[in-house]
Formats: sequence, C-alpha cells, structure tokens
Amino acid sequence: MGGGHHAKPEHLLCTLPFPNDLSIKPILERIKKNHPQVEITYRDLSAQDPFAKDSGIPEDDWKSATIVVTLSALPPNAALVPNLKLIHFFSAGTNHISSHPIYTDSKIPLTTSSGIHGPQIAEWVILTSLVSSHSYHSLHEWQKAHTWGTPGSQHSRLCSIRDNASQRLGVLGYGSIGRQVGRVAKAMGMDVIAYTASPRNTPESKKDPGFIVPGTGDPEGEFPSAWYSGLDKASLHNFLKQDIDWLVLSVPLTKETTHFLGKAEFDILSNKNAFISNISRGQIIVQDELIAALKAYAAADEATANPHPDPADPEPPTASTEGLAIVEGGTKRPGLRGAALDVTDPEPLPKESELWDAPNCIVTPHISGLGKTYADRAFQVLEVNLGRIERGEGLINVVDREKGY
Repeated sequence: MGGGHHAKPEHLLCTLPFPNDLSIKPILERIKKNHPQVEITYRDLSAQDPFAKDSGIPEDDWKSATIVVTLSALPPNAALVPNLKLIHFFSAGTNHISSHPIYTDSKIPLTTSSGIHGPQIAEWVILTSLVSSHSYHSLHEWQKAHTWGTPGSQHSRLCSIRDNASQRLGVLGYGSIGRQVGRVAKAMGMDVIAYTASPRNTPESKKDPGFIVPGTGDPEGEFPSAWYSGLDKASLHNFLKQDIDWLVLSVPLTKETTHFLGKAEFDILSNKNAFISNISRGQIIVQDELIAALKAYAAADEATANPHPDPADPEPPTASTEGLAIVEGGTKRPGLRGAALDVTDPEPLPKESELWDAPNCIVTPHISGLGKTYADRAFQVLEVNLGRIERGEGLINVVDREKGY
C-alpha cells in the first residue's frame, strides 16, 4: 500500500470525457484507500468535445492540482499550474497535444496509458485478419440466405484458404500492442519479426519497460526470431524485404513515421501480396497508394478467377482474396491482398472516400482499443506511478518529447 505517514499530500484532478459513474467510483475509491494522502477532484467533460481548446475547467482547479489525469484537456499554459508534477494521459500517445504549450514550452512530466491497449487491440487485429483470410463475409451471406454453401467458385475459394502456421508476421513498432500481437501470432505457429526505431541488440534492450497487463505481451522480448531497426527508408525496406506475409503497423505518429509506407513499400510487400493491419495512425500510410495496391491485386485476382462461375452461387460482397502470390502460369500477382484499418486519414473518414469500398479492405472507426477495462487499466498505470512518486522512484510510460512518444 502507498500513502505512508510521510507521503506528501496530492491533489489529483481528473478531466475526462465520461461521467464519474458506477464504473469509475470504485476505481477512485481504490486510489483513495491505497493512497490516503490523495485528494481527488473529478470534472466530467462528456457533454463537450473532448478535444475542445477550452475545457471550462475552473482556474482554481488547475492552480491547486499536483497531478492531472486527462485525455486531452490541458491548462492553457504552465504558469496556471505552478504545483503540477505530472500529467497522465488516457491515450497511448500524445501526438494529439504535441503542439500545445504544455508539451512544447514546459518540462512537466507526461505519462501515457501505453500498455493497457494490448489485449483488446490484438484481438481486433486477429479478428479482422481471420475475417478476411477465412472469407467470413461469404459465410455470413450464406447463413443469411439459409444456404448450406455451394459447390461453385466461392466454395472453391474456401478450399484455398491458408492458415497462419509457418507464415511470417512483421510487427512494425514492437511496443506493448505489437508484443501482444506477436504473442498471439506465435501461438498460431507464425514466425514473428520485429522492427523498432532504435536497435535492440542486448537482452536488456529487448525488454518491455512499460506497463504490462499481467499474462500478456512479450516482457522479455523473446518471441521475435529477428529484430530490425531504423527510421530511414533503407532500413525500413530491408525489413519489408524479409518475405512478410502479414504486416502489423503499431508505430507512434512522428515526423519520421508520417507517410512511412507508400507505393515503394507496398511494391516490396507485393512480393508476398502481404496483408496489412493498421492500428497506429492513418497518416502512417499514403492512403491513395494503399488503395491502388489493393485494387491491383483484386484486378489480377478477378482476371484469373473462373470465367464461368456457378450460377447457383449467391452474390455476396467480394470474398477474401487470401491465396498464393503465384497464379496459374507462374506469374506473380501485383499489389496487396487485403488490409484492416482501424485508423484513417482523415478521421472521421468522409463518406465519399474510396477507402470505404477498396477491395478486401476492412475499415472500422478507431474503436479497436475500446472496452470495459479501458478506464480501470489507465488508472492502474497512474497508480503504479503514484507508488513510485511516494517511494522516490522513476516513473513508467514517460513521454520523450524529443522522440515524440
């Protein structure tokens, strides 16, 4: 337990876009019990835009706060928060406030909730990949039509489904989310390779120093069979050339990673007609060039399909194009066989965007990390750091302002 006799009083100001209801109250009571020196003020911002510049928080709250918990609401400047020693964000990253004076002009420590999203987002990654590779959309159409399958072209496509065993997963950004995806992929028999911004050449450097949900992730960095690193295109291309079947993007959005993947990178990945999952940020990808790569594969797939489909087949949406990179006659298909995107550029995605209808592309509205455990785990990161403050130890999940994450 924290909050010993010598612990200094803290004023914890929560400025969050959801009410202090029955799901939040027990969490705050737990914090008070374990850290009795902490006084808590909760400001419910659910009735307004969580990213509004003026949060409407009373100045007296800012002035007395020693710790702030927020998604995006911040004091206008550091002068208004003379006692502030920590800002804890409910998000995994801080790119959404990187131009704010608190970020650019102050040295107030910032921590994130990185590490809490791994289990939930990894399940979204696996879910959407299997929906694509196992032609689930066709199966669902059969069920809705009360049809016990058909012997035609759609049924033949199911016979060509390839399971994940022995395939290669490339994780671009081997942080907490990437590590949990790697863990699950390894359990499916996949070979996992990792890419990080800086080298991980020693056992110590491969460890995850951040918050870890018990029983998840890759704390020791033991799952990848190989590690690659760098922020330059030559290093990235070397990684992408490693016969990757499935690429997961889980890098933070920085100046270096903006439009990190475009036509040149998709051309490399087309060697295995890779599938791409993006749970990072939409700006990591040059979106129009991704659409072009998806269309190129779909066009080639259509050209090699059975020209005389069984007329008894229902006509569901285009089935998954999961399959071999080599088509009849030994000719490679161009492009990428599919993508699953929980992030887009911009967000919300405009109704007229081509991405909605891109072939074999699953688009969801930035919801992969949502779930009933989100708030509790985000507060758990804070609680770890409350204990560290009381013991005079360094914080976890601290943002490096120069790196941008």
